[in-house]
Amino acid sequence: MSVFSLDARQGNPVTTETLDGLCSQLGVQIKEDEKEDYRRLLAVFHDASEQLMDMEGQEHISQIPSCQADQLLDYIPAVDEDRFSRDNIHFPERQDNPYGAWAWKCTVVDKQCKGGKLHGKTFVLKDNVALKGVPMLLGTNFIKDYVPDCDATVATRILEAGGMITGKAVCENMCHSATSHSSGTGVVENPIAKGYSSGGSSSGSGVLVALGECDGAIGADQGGSIRVPAANCGIVGLKPTFGLIPYTGSGSNEPTNDHLGPMTRTVLENAVFLEAIAGSDNIDDRSSAAPPPSKIPAYSLIASLPTDRPLSGQRLAIITESLSLPALDNRVIDTFKTAVARFEALGATVDEISIPIHSKGSAIWTGISKVGGYLAKTSGSFGRRSHQMLTLNSKLHPMGQEHWDNAYVSTKNIYLNGLYAVQNFPLLLAKATNLSRQLRDAYDKALETYDVLLTPTLPYVATSHAFADATPIEQITKQIGLTTNTAPFNQSGHPVLALPIGMLEVLEGPGVEAKVKLPVSMQVVGKWWDEMSVYEVAYAWERANDWRVM
Repeated sequence: MSVFSLDARQGNPVTTETLDGLCSQLGVQIKEDEKEDYRRLLAVFHDASEQLMDMEGQEHISQIPSCQADQLLDYIPAVDEDRFSRDNIHFPERQDNPYGAWAWKCTVVDKQCKGGKLHGKTFVLKDNVALKGVPMLLGTNFIKDYVPDCDATVATRILEAGGMITGKAVCENMCHSATSHSSGTGVVENPIAKGYSSGGSSSGSGVLVALGECDGAIGADQGGSIRVPAANCGIVGLKPTFGLIPYTGSGSNEPTNDHLGPMTRTVLENAVFLEAIAGSDNIDDRSSAAPPPSKIPAYSLIASLPTDRPLSGQRLAIITESLSLPALDNRVIDTFKTAVARFEALGATVDEISIPIHSKGSAIWTGISKVGGYLAKTSGSFGRRSHQMLTLNSKLHPMGQEHWDNAYVSTKNIYLNGLYAVQNFPLLLAKATNLSRQLRDAYDKALETYDVLLTPTLPYVATSHAFADATPIEQITKQIGLTTNTAPFNQSGHPVLALPIGMLEVLEGPGVEAKVKLPVSMQVVGKWWDEMSVYEVAYAWERANDWRVM
């Protein structure tokens, strides 16, 4: 440890009582004859901290309220608002938002763009992805009146590739729900059958894509939040390899779980979208191992796959543990197996393999997401080389009773679980981190033999919404076991694509009498950085089959 001064400024507030209070919280004591030395060291640290909080950035200065100072000055990625102008920013009227999927509408284009991979296409951002000057709701009343002061890297890349950003899509409350009844703006309706969940937490993104109100959407996936709404809405959603898409300028739940990804109606559209937004941005350390944008593979070449036995020589494997989940509807297994059997006509061989730790993957994810999620909200994501959204952090912490009263049940549960673990299981996060590596190694071992792995995406079709006055348990019940097959891959970091493969009748809710059918989905899991194989397998299946009649 280095100390650069021993002289505290006049009026420094650190006293011996301050030191005693800290020791009490740590459960330790300092010798009386050493207290003044430690008080002095703490006072010097206080002065250094104040000076740091007052520092001005050199490129872009922002001033935001702070509990520690009248103004908080920050260093922020610059936005060229002349080139990327923001127009017609407005909150949609209900008649213009019948499914509750729009958070904000706007028009943003690159005025210098002359073509590009996404030219002429429209896109929306999940409402935890920053667009400067456009309010971010995060689906919650836990925080209010937050307007980002930067653009997310993915937003800039969409615009530079010729795409138009037409607004923000509703996300579930603080990105903490896998069903779509939790947002502070109200329920987000399933695009196929109102009254049913569109999935979460990228609920609005899934709905707007499915309805054709945009060509593609950015989702964020921390436990399945791209793949769950993709499955419920009957679209394609990719959680890419961890770090392939920079997370810069996006609200985080827990940094080792955070993934951004493309949501589209078809596999080929998804591949083109990924080409435009992938690659390290030299800001987010999660993307530091990814190739630069200029070296991203041409995923769209899947369009040139032969029509006759396009997967000849490919080896695919079903993870048997993914078929034995407690909440799994047997009809989903049948639909999944029927879909998988069609790979043989495409030239692939399909085996079943056991990866025992897969059944523990959701528990490993829980240890990370609850403890790490709590710590990230109270102290910020530590140990990272990235851009911290201080304007957002200042809204989240410290938390008051009003915040708590406006929090969704899952948010409250994260705070309670996280604090309890910190106090009672202080090694839980470290243990879960090591088990995450064991989980990755197990999938990697299987992928030495097989090109991709296969699982059902979700254990059952979309459920009806929880009632407005539902108890905490009643709200949570709607998503019991829902992410058992999705969350493990957030911890392992492998690329996973959710692909619609059939339809099943609902078993509860308002559509039972009408025999309403909702989508079933399959996950295609690939090696790290091998999105190409994932896309090839999914594209070949999609091109040969019509899931809507299966």
